[in-house]
Amino acid sequence: MSNRRILRLVVLGGLLLLLTGCNVTTPPPISEESQGFWDHFFVWPLYWLIRESSALLGDNYGLGILVATIIIRIIILPLMIKQIKSSKKMQELQPEMLKIREKYKNDPQRAQQETMLLLQKHNVNPLSGCLPILVQMPILIAFYHAIIRAPEIKDHSFLWMELGQPDPYYILPILAAVTTYLQSKVMGAAMQNSPQMQQMQLMYVLMPIMILAIAVTLPSALSLYWVYSNLFSIVQTYFLYRDKNQQSSPKGGTAK
Repeated sequence: MSNRRILRLVVLGGLLLLLTGCNVTTPPPISEESQGFWDHFFVWPLYWLIRESSALLGDNYGLGILVATIIIRIIILPLMIKQIKSSKKMQELQPEMLKIREKYKNDPQRAQQETMLLLQKHNVNPLSGCLPILVQMPILIAFYHAIIRAPEIKDHSFLWMELGQPDPYYILPILAAVTTYLQSKVMGAAMQNSPQMQQMQLMYVLMPIMILAIAVTLPSALSLYWVYSNLFSIVQTYFLYRDKNQQSSPKGGTAK
């Protein structure tokens, strides 16, 4: 569990650092005629989704990004459900995994082999928790290109900011950091019985700080997407884990 969390942190950090350097050269405007696999299957569909959503909302691209975010999160919802199921199974197997580590504490290789056999026996993939963040990587990069390569989005004003420019008052980066922290806390509360929770406390602090430090340099539209996405995740985690906890509670009373 902790290794997967660290991997997510590293992957996300590398992605955001990559985004900060994406403006070294200015690519051509995005259009339906744009050539190349990346533009045709990632950037253009995302741009079209934002544009059409905005058109339905009075050409408000800030709200269009909200609609696009919700649609994207619904599309990847099955991956999130799979991640939750995997996390719950990992949590249930922790006592047996700890026994294996104790039994083979002088033979790390044998301990790893036995742990993998245990996971295979229960059909648990330890890397499944990384799949949602890996799927969101190309989405974030495509979001960036859809913004900077579409003048109507890049130059659009929403509330106090221009979507193609960093937030001049740092409000959105702060909100992105705060909602990232809240998302982690909600996830932690949902998995409060996990023995790895103490190991994850550092991630709760590092992730929001990293998001804040990098978001101040990115277009406001990306920070807006991140805030929307975090809020969706908070609500999603609450309801999905609530259902799981209700199903696992003993019938006819509270467990002692």
